[in-house]
Amino acid sequence: MLHLRVISPAGSTAEAVERLRSHAGTAHLVVHHGVAVEPDGDLVEADVAREAADEVIDLLCGLGIDHDGGITLEALDAALSDSADRAEEAAPGVGADAVVWEELVSRSGEESRLNATFQAFLVIACLLASVGVITDSPVTIVGAMVVGPEFGPLAALAVGLVLRRRDLMRRAGLALGVGFPLAMVVTALVTLLSEAVGLLDVTAFREGHAAVDFVYHIGWYSLIVALLAGAAGMLAMTSAKSAALVGVFISVTTVPAAGFAAVAAVTGDWLRSLESVGQLAVNLIGIVAAAAAVLALRRRGQRVRAAGRPLSAG
Repeated sequence: MLHLRVISPAGSTAEAVERLRSHAGTAHLVVHHGVAVEPDGDLVEADVAREAADEVIDLLCGLGIDHDGGITLEALDAALSDSADRAEEAAPGVGADAVVWEELVSRSGEESRLNATFQAFLVIACLLASVGVITDSPVTIVGAMVVGPEFGPLAALAVGLVLRRRDLMRRAGLALGVGFPLAMVVTALVTLLSEAVGLLDVTAFREGHAAVDFVYHIGWYSLIVALLAGAAGMLAMTSAKSAALVGVFISVTTVPAAGFAAVAAVTGDWLRSLESVGQLAVNLIGIVAAAAAVLALRRRGQRVRAAGRPLSAG
C-alpha cells in the first residue's frame, strides 16, 4: 500500500474526495478542511493499493491539483485493515508488478543529478578500481562496483527515452558526460602521484594483472552481462525491490573499466586503455538499452491491461 497525501484547493476538494471514494483501490479516506496553509486549501489523505496509484493520480491531476495544490506518495510498510485488504484485492493487477510512473520519474530524476555527492562517489569508486587494477585484486574491483553511483543516470536515460522526457535525458547525459571524464582525470593524477612516490611499478603493472584482465576484455559476454544487468536494474526500480540493485552494481564493468583506462593511460599502455574505454561504452549502452526495453514492455503491458484486452505477442 501507498499513503496518498493531497493538498487540494477548497473548490476542488469535494470532487477529489468523490473520485477517491469511488475508486475501489483506495481505503482510509480522511479529509481535513482548511488546514493547509501553503498552498491554501484542504488536506485529503488516503491509502492506495500500489497497482491503483497511477489511476488515482490521473484522477486527481485531471482536477489540476498537481498545479494548484500538491500530491505526495509514500510507501507503507504495513497496513492492518480489512478495508486495505479489500482495496488491494479490488485493484487491477499485482502490487509487486505495478509501476508507479510518477514515482519512477521523480526517483530517477533525483538520482541522475550531477552534484558534489554523485561526483565524490564516482571518483572514490574509480580510485578503488585503480587500486584493484594496480594490486591485481578482484575483491577491490568488486568494492568499486558497489560504490559506483552510475546506475541512477543510466536508469534516468532509459526512463527519458521511453517517456520522451528530454529533461531527464539531458540531466543524466550531463551527469555521465561530466562525471566519468572528471573521475578518470582525478584517477590518472593520483596514479601519477603513486608512480612518483614508488607505490606503482609500471613494469610490474604491465606484466601482472591477469586476475583483473576481464575489465578490458571486450566480448559478447560483456554485452550480454550489460543487457541482463540493465534489465534486472529496471525491474528492481519499477517493482520497489531495491535489494536486487546491489547485484546489478556488482555485475557490470563500468567503473572498473574507467579506472583501468586511467591507470593504463598513465603507464603508457594505450591499447588496454582504449580497450577499457570500449568496455565502458559497451556496458553503458547495453544497460540503457535493456532498461529501456524492460520499461517499454511494462508500460505496454499496463496499457493493454487497462484497456481490458489480453496481452498479445505482437
